[in-house]
Amino acid sequence: MFRPTMPVSPVALWTGRILSGLVILFLLMDGGIKLVPIKEVTETLQQLGYSGSVGQARLLGVITLACAVLYAIPRTAILGAILLTGLLGGAMATHLRVDSPLFSHLLFGLYIGVMAWGGLYLRDPALRALIPIRT
Repeated sequence: MFRPTMPVSPVALWTGRILSGLVILFLLMDGGIKLVPIKEVTETLQQLGYSGSVGQARLLGVITLACAVLYAIPRTAILGAILLTGLLGGAMATHLRVDSPLFSHLLFGLYIGVMAWGGLYLRDPALRALIPIRT
């Protein structure tokens, strides 16, 4: 197995952990409210063109929580980030389809995705070795 020997600076490591922690907290909250689900969740799903059923909301909650757990575990964090990218891409496509506001709704998935991959990039030397940023 490939193990890069280049150390991660403490600033990069903690910045990455904070970014990743914020993403994980958001995903846990988002998945949790879909599991309950609160009335606003099912109404929003209907406004976005989905059935808005409780079962559908709960399924989205389980998928979101699964992505969060995979992303939170260091050994599966890259898989979690890949799955999270797909989930966020679907959310962005949904908002594009219903002509949601650009910066507050449509691009929100992009913001979370950049934070997720940025946090992982800063704290994982193997990912940095795989995708080097050249100066």
